[in-house]
Amino acid sequence: MRNRQSKTNPDSLPYSVWPAQALRLLEQQGADALGITLDELMLRAGQAAYEHARAAWPVARHWLILCGHGNNGGDGYVVARLAQAAGICVTVIACESSKPLPDEAQRAQEAWLDAGGVLHSTQKAWPEQVDLIVDALLGTGLNRPVAEPYAHLITLANLHPAAVFSLDMPSGLSADYGTAFGEAICAAQTLSFIVLKAGQLTAKARDYTGQLFCHDLGLSAFLSGQSAPIRRYDASVLSHWLPPRKPSSHKGSHGRLLVVGGDNGTAGAIRMTGEAALRAGAGLVRILTHADNVQPILTARPELMVDVLSQSTLESALEWAEVIVTGPGLGQREWGQQALEQVKKCNKPMLWDADALNLLAISPEKRQNRVITPHPGEAARLLGISTQEVESDRFQALQKLVQRYGGIVVLKGAGTLIADESGGQAIADVGNAGMASGGMGDVLSGIIAAFIGQHLSLYDAACAGCVAHGAAADAVAAQRGTRGMLATDLFETLWQFVNPEMVP
Repeated sequence: MRNRQSKTNPDSLPYSVWPAQALRLLEQQGADALGITLDELMLRAGQAAYEHARAAWPVARHWLILCGHGNNGGDGYVVARLAQAAGICVTVIACESSKPLPDEAQRAQEAWLDAGGVLHSTQKAWPEQVDLIVDALLGTGLNRPVAEPYAHLITLANLHPAAVFSLDMPSGLSADYGTAFGEAICAAQTLSFIVLKAGQLTAKARDYTGQLFCHDLGLSAFLSGQSAPIRRYDASVLSHWLPPRKPSSHKGSHGRLLVVGGDNGTAGAIRMTGEAALRAGAGLVRILTHADNVQPILTARPELMVDVLSQSTLESALEWAEVIVTGPGLGQREWGQQALEQVKKCNKPMLWDADALNLLAISPEKRQNRVITPHPGEAARLLGISTQEVESDRFQALQKLVQRYGGIVVLKGAGTLIADESGGQAIADVGNAGMASGGMGDVLSGIIAAFIGQHLSLYDAACAGCVAHGAAADAVAAQRGTRGMLATDLFETLWQFVNPEMVP
């Protein structure tokens, strides 16, 4: 797991996330609110970065600072001047351009030169002894493939044994999408300025940002009055959704959940969904599945109610249930298609996953009483595009899914995204590479459905379910590492996240 901390809040990063196109206006408005100039804001950014680097790498005595031809480079010049004044040996590599530097960056560069600093060209051989590389090349403004000499400098930095510290964004990584435009810095740590950016938290971001930190540069009062378009959720917010139960509650208080699926040979998928629902607090869970699966599921988990899926049993169960899950192990044969057609006639809250989504892609329909939980491949089929297109702009894919299919959409992956038609957007900032194994989606479906049955709205249940699911996986990874993690391993740690009052 990464150390995800804020300089102003030692417990977590901010919960507000902003797209890159909003940052320049946000910076100006924030500076105006404080009655300071953008030059002062740059000085604050450089000071924050310098102090962070000194604390993180206290024995580093030679810093190599890579400065681009923009305001990110200006931040780098401030860091260079402060480090040199503190007795650190500093080498600055400066990228040139036919265009003038932005005013603030120009003044920061001049202050570095006035302090006796030197600008070296991008062709200069790097010093033999470098303890820390400061990446101040491109920042948040990148929206196209990295050009030279930036690409060459990024390659050299990634090959160098010294740690790389990125200012605001790892250069080459999109602040909006979390995708890399060709070469991108693989940072050991990244310090985000003012707010978190969407591209720091989803898609390929975690491959490049390293440990992510945030410093608000003294704008916390201003930022508290702003409405961010995206929310970041982690395990610390679960108590907001999951208060302690009333002592008088009973199994009927916490949802009657029906799970439909599990064709021949896929008993595991439907069993994991059912058990996950129980582990997440569902009161009663009934499974309708292929006849061959009934006895194995009952033997493995007798707390589940299991019956053979037929038209009559499904009709009765749909009337009994308060929440319906369909898709895990459903298959795409006539058996599964007929079951899904019958489920479609129900207007109760429901969740569709796996083969229900593959069938939905064939016969699209829009409805408001449903959560869909596609992974990128399923999302691509639902939208009729490639998986690469989905991953290149996950937020756009998310919005297209909501527009086409309605309800709540959970776009799974590194930095899972959640959205609804009213404009709500969230990032579940939990999870790890150990979750890249079969059955994780089945477990997630059960958790979200269980929360719906416990009277959360569809959107809140999706957000809380994704967070509890990923946090449980993070707890497993902290104990055993990420390689070899099984979906059912999450049941060992899930309890502490669905009962947040138990954790101090």
